[in-house]
This record gives sequence, C-alpha cells and structure tokens, in this order.
Amino acid sequence: MIDRRALRWNGWGFVHTGFELGRREPEVWRWVADALGRKTLPHRPAAPLERVELAEPALAEPDLQALRALVGAGHVKTDRYERAFHARGKSYLDLLAVRSGDLGQAPDAVVYPGTGEEVQALVSHCDREGIAVIPFGGGSSVVGGVNARRRDGQRGVVTLDTTRLGRVLAIDAESLTARVQAGIYGPELERTLQREGYTLGHYPQSFEFSTLGGWIAARGAGQQSYRYGKAEKWLVSAELATPRGPWRTESFPASAVGPNLNQFVAGSEGILGVITEATVKIHRVPAEKDYRGYFFKDFVAGAKAVRTILQEELPVAMLRLSDGPETHFLQSFSGAQHPPGAIERAAMQALAWRGYGEGRCLLLVGLEGDRETVLESGVRTRAVIERLGGVHLGRRAGERWYAKRFAMPYMRDPMLDRGIAVETLETSVRWSDLHNLYRGVHRAIHDALRDNPADADARAIVMCHLSHGYVDGASLYFTMIFPQKQGAEVEQWLAVKRAATDAIVAGGGTVSHHHGVGTDHAPWLAREKGEVGVALLAGLKDSLDPNHTCNPGKVLPG
Repeated sequence: MIDRRALRWNGWGFVHTGFELGRREPEVWRWVADALGRKTLPHRPAAPLERVELAEPALAEPDLQALRALVGAGHVKTDRYERAFHARGKSYLDLLAVRSGDLGQAPDAVVYPGTGEEVQALVSHCDREGIAVIPFGGGSSVVGGVNARRRDGQRGVVTLDTTRLGRVLAIDAESLTARVQAGIYGPELERTLQREGYTLGHYPQSFEFSTLGGWIAARGAGQQSYRYGKAEKWLVSAELATPRGPWRTESFPASAVGPNLNQFVAGSEGILGVITEATVKIHRVPAEKDYRGYFFKDFVAGAKAVRTILQEELPVAMLRLSDGPETHFLQSFSGAQHPPGAIERAAMQALAWRGYGEGRCLLLVGLEGDRETVLESGVRTRAVIERLGGVHLGRRAGERWYAKRFAMPYMRDPMLDRGIAVETLETSVRWSDLHNLYRGVHRAIHDALRDNPADADARAIVMCHLSHGYVDGASLYFTMIFPQKQGAEVEQWLAVKRAATDAIVAGGGTVSHHHGVGTDHAPWLAREKGEVGVALLAGLKDSLDPNHTCNPGKVLPG
C-alpha cells in the first residue's frame, strides 16, 4: 500500500511530484491566460490543512474501542490528516470543497482492515450499530462516489480503506486467471503479474492511484480496453462483505443458471457491500507494442476511420481520436513548453498546405500482441486510415503520449491555484448518434459558460476525444478549461454539468461510460434505467443492505 502521507490530501498524486513545465513555465502560463481571455491569472492557493474546518467526530470513545478490537488499535485513524484525506474524492466539486477548507462531510474514523474477515466483521458491526460504511480504495472517484455521507438516523460515518488488502493471492496459469485482493493499487498489481509473465492490461488514467476494487465498482475502462476489455469483461468472480454476510459470485467460464450476478457487482459502487477480492482474466505480457499517430482533416473523417477499423474487426489495443480543439490545445501547450524546431515547423507547414491545418485531428493507434499480429495489424490499420484520408506521422506522437499518459492529472492543481477550472465528463453513444451528440454537448457547455462567465472577456476551451470504441458505438470524453467565477464556482459548474448531461441524454448517450454514478449522476439514473430498472436496483440494495449501511446516498436517487 502507498503511505497516505506521501499523497496530496487535497489534490492529485504524490506530494513531491508535479506536472513538469520546464524552463519556460512563465511562457506556458502566459499562453494559458491568453487562451482563456485573461490578462493575468489570479493567485488562489488551497487552504492549508490546519485551516480546514472539520466537525467533531460523532463517534464516542466506546465506538472507537469497538472498531479497534476488530482491526487493531493501529489501524483505526481519527487524526486530522486521515479524516481530511478520506472526506471526498477527486472531482472538481470535491476539490472546490477541500481547497476552500470546507470538510463538513469528513468521516468520524478511518479503518484499515487487513483481511476479508475483518472487512466482514466491520460491515456487520456498523450495520448493527447504525454507522455508515464508505468503501474507499484509491479515492479517485470523480462523481462523488467516496464522499463521507450518512443517512438521517445513522450515528456516524466510518470510511473503510481497503488498501491493506493488497496482494495477488493466486495465479492460474492454465486458465489464465488471477485471484487478487481488491485493495491492490494498479502498479503493484502489474508488477506482481508481470514478474510471472502476465498482465491484466487495465490502465486507466488514474492507474497509479486507483485500486482493483474501485475499477470493478465503477465499471472502469483502461486506455487499452479495446484489447483487454472494461472491468465487467475481465471480471470472473468477486467476493463481497455485505450486511447479510459474505457473498461470493459464480466463477464459471459461462453458465445458463439465471443472470450472471457478477454484472450486479460491476458498477455497484459499494452500495451492495465492500469488494474484498476478485478473480480476473489475465493475459500473457505482449511481446510487441506499437504506438503511432495519424492526422485527419476533421473529426468526422477520423471517427469514420475508427469505426471502420472496429467493424472490420482488426485487432487493436487503443484508438484515441482527439477533436480539433483538443489537438490544437495539446500541440500549442506542448509548443509553449518546447518550441518546435525548424524541421518540425516545416513539416507542419507542409501538412497545412495539404489541408491538415486548422481543425486537424490527431488519432493515436496502439497495437499489442505477438510480433506477427502487431505487424499485420499495423499494415491493415494504416491501409484503412490512409484510404479514409489519414496521414501517417510515425511513432513519435504515440510514444510521446505513452510516456506521459499518467501525467496530465497533475496539471489540474496548478491550474486551480490560478483560478482556472478543469473538469471532465464522458459518455458512450451509438455511431449513428455520435456526431449529433458531440455537437449538442459542445453547444450546451459553451452556452452554460456564457450564461455563467467569470467576466465579459472570459473564454472557455472545450475539448473532446473518442476514447473507447465498439462495433456499435464509441465513448466521447469531454474536457473543459475555463476561468472560475469567483464566489460562485460551485453554481457555475453545476449549471455546466446540468446542461451538458441533459444534452448527453437528449442525444442518446449514457450518463457515464466509465466514471460511474456516485452522487453526481444519480439525478439522471431514472431517465436511463427507467422506473422498473431503478426499482430492481433499489430492491437489490434493500435485500442485501436494508439499513443502507454501505455507501448511503450513492447511485440511487433520493
């Protein structure tokens, strides 16, 4: 497990790690300010921990003693740092709260169980005692999924941190599965598997600071899920601690004995119980990896290439298509850090003369597998791309992205320090509806920000990339960067969030492809699942957790 005090309690990642801007940092910030219509950027640092307002713990000493008896005195934390660290996740709303010093939702205690049996004992005890239990892995939720909330009538809130459950328990080399404790972080999981020649292949952007249980609970997607699958695809079985007792789901390769109950666990977000371990499908470490870039003249042409590659069933690990604004932002941001040389400027000018100028879109193609498959896939994907108007850029673009793929979240904290909001939202939608939804969401975000501007000169940057694709549709991932409306930051964002999510639903998209529901998306659940579907989920919740002990207030509306 990672030492919690090595991490930022009110931001992203390790305390002593940041986004590297290089020697040209002043030029980078001047470029950002200009792009947002700012003459200068304000100085808005986060409140230090000693100034954070924390409510007095609601649990009395006898309650804490009972928790210590279950997991050991050293594994029950009530100090300021642990309570603040576990109060909320990593959404923009979460960061607004913690950076302002407003932590009214902090847990009364944080417990670190070391075994599945201890988790079950904690859940059962808290259920009897009327104490809410919040499952917490890496805490990287961006939809309010780990916030320390309790229902009316509950005496307190305990956050159950799973990261002591951090081991690979067994590898079945013949069946290509592994049994793993749910609190293991991504890097440790991959180190352990790869020592034996295997990989799960699940690399979300949060990979360094998220856990196996969290990936399953939110139906997470990795950057290479084209090849390795989303969480619900690689999950074989799971074990949960519930108020009704331990629950282990079936682990057959296939079964016709009713619905597959693993599909209730994947996406359950802790409301049914705490995932303690899982059996997952693994793969042999690929012998070859090939990541490279292509330009398209516009997003429509690039999306058609992605769709064609998938519908022709070419084996790819990743297809990531940035729209024009994202391509422009990333290249301009990189150019502010590292100005292009004469050769690179000449190459870009030559592309512009060929029509790959304003509005051009970058497609990154990743291939993984044995050497023969990667070579053949490379030839076939390139042929499709060039037939549909793409121009090959070589490996440099792909390799540069691969090397920095986990770095971008570190950029949000210094932007917030300068009064700049950064947030994301994502969806998936059928190919036939994709471009209408894309345009509708863009309009909704820009309109909402025009109605709630920082001032008359403020400008927003709204970017999108096609992050994951399927034969019948794809995921669109939107990123917004805009000047904060000082004193009304929460209201400004909620207006954007409502408008964008309504546009997603109206455009035929899901409220979330891989971030989950949490609290932020719960108001739209009924529109997506329908009255009968919500009743089914509520009935499952009531069956396993009638007192709503586990992660109350998440997923289900109301």
